[in-house]
Amino acid sequence: MRGRAPRRDPRRASASPATRRAPHQPPSWWAYWLSQSMPGFLFSPASDDDTYVPPHRPPGRRGLTRQGAGPPVNLSSPLPTHAFGPSGCGEKMALAAAAGLEDDGLIGTMKVFCGRANPTTGSVEWLEEDEHYDYHQEIARSSYADMLHDKDRCQGLWSNNFSGLSEAMAAVNAGNVKYYQGIRAAVRRVKERGQPVIVLDIGTGTGLLSMMAVSAGADFCYAIEVFKPMADAAVKIVEKNGFSDKIKIINKHSTEVSVGPDGDMQCYANILVTELFDTELIGEGALPSYEHAHKNLVEENCEAVPHKATVYAQLVESRRMWSWNKLFPVHIQTDNAEKIIVAPSEMENCPGAPSVYDIQLNQMPRGDFTILSNVLTMFSVDFSRQVNSSPTYHTMQFEPLVSGRAQVVLSWWDIDMDPDGKIKCSMAPYWVHSDPKNIQWRDHWMQCVYFLPNEEPVAQGESLYLIAHRDDYCVWYNLHKTRIEKSKSNFHGERPVCECQAHLLWNRPRFGELNDQNRTEQYMQALKKVLKADSICLCISDGSLLPILAHCVGAEQVFTIENSAVSYRLMKKISVLLGEPFFTTSLLPWHSLYFWYARTAVTEHLADSIIVLPQAASLHMVVVEFKDLWRIRSPCGTCEGFDVHIMDDMIKHSLDFREAREAEPHPLWEYSSRCLSEPQQVLTFDFQKPVPQRPLSAKGSVTLQRPGRSHGVVLWMEYHLTAESSISTGLVQRPEAQGECSWNPHCKQAVYFLNSTLEAKTQDSPQIVTYALEFNPKVGDISMDFRLVS
Repeated sequence: MRGRAPRRDPRRASASPATRRAPHQPPSWWAYWLSQSMPGFLFSPASDDDTYVPPHRPPGRRGLTRQGAGPPVNLSSPLPTHAFGPSGCGEKMALAAAAGLEDDGLIGTMKVFCGRANPTTGSVEWLEEDEHYDYHQEIARSSYADMLHDKDRCQGLWSNNFSGLSEAMAAVNAGNVKYYQGIRAAVRRVKERGQPVIVLDIGTGTGLLSMMAVSAGADFCYAIEVFKPMADAAVKIVEKNGFSDKIKIINKHSTEVSVGPDGDMQCYANILVTELFDTELIGEGALPSYEHAHKNLVEENCEAVPHKATVYAQLVESRRMWSWNKLFPVHIQTDNAEKIIVAPSEMENCPGAPSVYDIQLNQMPRGDFTILSNVLTMFSVDFSRQVNSSPTYHTMQFEPLVSGRAQVVLSWWDIDMDPDGKIKCSMAPYWVHSDPKNIQWRDHWMQCVYFLPNEEPVAQGESLYLIAHRDDYCVWYNLHKTRIEKSKSNFHGERPVCECQAHLLWNRPRFGELNDQNRTEQYMQALKKVLKADSICLCISDGSLLPILAHCVGAEQVFTIENSAVSYRLMKKISVLLGEPFFTTSLLPWHSLYFWYARTAVTEHLADSIIVLPQAASLHMVVVEFKDLWRIRSPCGTCEGFDVHIMDDMIKHSLDFREAREAEPHPLWEYSSRCLSEPQQVLTFDFQKPVPQRPLSAKGSVTLQRPGRSHGVVLWMEYHLTAESSISTGLVQRPEAQGECSWNPHCKQAVYFLNSTLEAKTQDSPQIVTYALEFNPKVGDISMDFRLVS
């Protein structure tokens, strides 16, 4: 409901800044492990000045930090060294002030220089951008409309089939009924006490909750919104709906708001309305915000909507989910014997990254995990009373349902809108949901996956204690076999911290990718075909197992470069060049073409008969219909009778600024979709040759062969290891008869949303999507245009 910031990236791991974007200097254990695994192995570390500069705002899990374009990368050694600049504008150098005002509430059209890294070419560039570039990106990528399409707060009119748009829009028009019901009940209770109703709405976004409150009978509402473009839009929306005399928009952080005759608020509020929650409940600072509001902005016995939140947990064993946190032994069958690659003890004993992994658990097959406990009620927060954000912990005793290995804690929450608990919103996954056939899809709130510091064997019927720790922003879990007394000092401070640095180098999907034995076997078979006893190999990837695999197959010597300068000690000509390709800097599928630029940069070190693995890559596309993901781009129009077209126009303006002509990354295994066209290869990149000077382009059309609504085009890369073996980062098998898609769970795919989605209707006659794509080798980016035609 409010203007939320992009969700935290690995996120995918939603994580601390360190885990969202890994440093580019490989951890010390990686060099040690490689050197111990391969006698004579040469490791080229990052240079002393290879400094990691964190972005000022990490990309959202679903959002995209735009990487700029610039001059061609220097193709001579040494390789370009990665260094991250800000995701938006860094050190801004004003160029000129142009006359005129923009109509979106952003004053002026100043031009600025923005420093940012190009993830494909590896170069760091300064680009000229509009001074409001960051604002437009924030608005365009943050999916503000997502919550307004939340059926669970609506009346339940969503259709279960993909093309039920009319029913879906009816639900949107029905609006956020549960919030509205909770607000009406709170207003009624205050009026029954004979008091004037003064509402405080923290994080108002569009002003929707404030308008609900006034419509329900509130005398006045103070609506706080810290994000200026959203606050400006709220002023316009409130005015358009006729509530300007009873709603005051305050463009501040709630902790900066003053109360008094000369303050932002004339008096204290007696109803507190908020939506400050994320998937983890408290990750967006809900507890400190409530704590400050109760102390400084509201009356002592105020009503709160929502009234209460409750956090639940369930202990499970899951090889699939555990593979997102630990590196499993890798079994390699050579001509002589089976070899096993094991992780170093430092990594094996590491408690992991101190962060939640928020995913769509409703897409997790029931066969992928074993439930070890009942659903445990871990803790509740009463928002109508004084909230304490100080670190604490909560213990629940339970007995395992079956014996197994405790590895993962699955967690979610629900909220009660009223003190009686009659108006409830639940994030429960399908296997414990009260109505699994009509479960609400949402992307703003999902479910949480927490990894225990180490797996523990548990026996059915034994007494165990699951402990939920929290500070003011994060939650983490531990499992104990004895009760921890509350008197134990600083017990709540034992927050896990990654000690091996592997969890900083690899995100959760990367762990899963490295643990994919079938994928490893494909690389092994390809290596056996291309390697000889005298092969000299060079591997260019981030934290790859390929150097060890090449050594096990029998290469004479193996070098690896981890985003660093090429060592001039490499006097021998390289005969085999390896790569997965995988790089921590990649967001979109084609960003890993950095491998191609790196291959070009080391051309002078390569033998004339160089063997490159993979040999080539190709870009593929397919037109899809999403069951739910389309909602993040769908206009709201009206919500619960309130006109929010101004917000729709603001989002469209920011999309038209640039984002509507670009693709954005999404882990599509979490989102049901159907292929309306057959998959099609559109561009090919030949790694046997250096990066060309001229652009690569493709134009054509695809015919939609299945009925449905064309929401967007999905693009992905396939890497051709040999003539017979390829690895896909997108579709992992041909679509089924009805077009159901099966996506690679370790990678994000690129989604280009079609502008004409909502106008397109299923027709008996075939529809066509035209495409025009161009890969510009100077900037390493792909420009694209897709159009839906009848």
